[in-house]
Amino acid sequence: MISAEKKIAKEKLIDIIEAAIRTAYKKDYGYKDEKVNVHLNLEAWELEITVEKVLVKQVQNPALEISFEELWDDADGYKEGDTIELDVTEDVMGTDAEAFWRIASQAARQVIIQKIGDTEKEKIYDIFVGKEGTVVNMKVELVEGGKVIFDYNGNQVILPKSEQVSRDSYAAWSRFYLYVAEVSNKDGGNPKVVLSRKRAEIVPAIFAQYVPEIVDGIVIIDRVVRYPWVKTKMLVSTAYDEIDPVGTLIGQKWMRVKSVMEELSGEKIDIIANTNNAKEIIAKALTPAEVVKVEIDEEKGIANVFIKQEERAKAVGKNWVNVNLASDLVGYKISLQEID
Repeated sequence: MISAEKKIAKEKLIDIIEAAIRTAYKKDYGYKDEKVNVHLNLEAWELEITVEKVLVKQVQNPALEISFEELWDDADGYKEGDTIELDVTEDVMGTDAEAFWRIASQAARQVIIQKIGDTEKEKIYDIFVGKEGTVVNMKVELVEGGKVIFDYNGNQVILPKSEQVSRDSYAAWSRFYLYVAEVSNKDGGNPKVVLSRKRAEIVPAIFAQYVPEIVDGIVIIDRVVRYPWVKTKMLVSTAYDEIDPVGTLIGQKWMRVKSVMEELSGEKIDIIANTNNAKEIIAKALTPAEVVKVEIDEEKGIANVFIKQEERAKAVGKNWVNVNLASDLVGYKISLQEID
């Protein structure tokens, strides 16, 4: 049942159960550092538990050593320093097998849960390795305790609350693009996959799904800044004189940019040509406001932007989002100066 539900191979589950029984044996019958072997045959419903000990004349560490006296006649044919494998199955199960299984299951429960969790992490890592920096389209399966659980080819993938966008409506069976922000396996033993709807990088990654010129390297997205679900501003460029990078991303009748906006729950997107002219870029970054002129103080890192009084609200935007994004995009602190 677990194999089918969690999509984990039976062989892996047997390894997990054997590890759990080892833990249970050490806890209630043996020693913490004892060498315990467990062999579980589910088809024959047979269990074998053995411990390995080194044969010595005088025992210093009972967890790892056994004396000739303890083995008696069984020591015949062995010499000091030999490793002996002792079958202890009957010792723990011969008199009361039910009691052992009860003790083993109680001690092993957390081990099994942890091992299954580790196996699922490894499985998710294998699915997403090589996809870092891209988006993957997934279906919502369940919303639970602030987490959104997605289905990806029969596998459950979690989008934590910290990577969600409040405007998204995560209704069951709805589909979303998720950005694969991080795929790591530190020291080969701690798989980690971070998916996001919040990060700015999701915007160019979704554009790449609709604009083949991005995939082909014809149009480059140089910089992206974002207030999730409110607005994104992007600087774009191309090495081809005959190509309009802004128009390419917008598409005919605005179809391309509208498609991306729909994928982002209606988030507004400003696309600005990267002309390498800071004043020109700053003026366009404050769209929809009309800018009279821009003066840059390179030493202080300030851009003084002169606008008419009636344009101030447009330049600032709701909750200062527009001007703050423009400042982040160009790398200058923008100071709005009103003129008549």
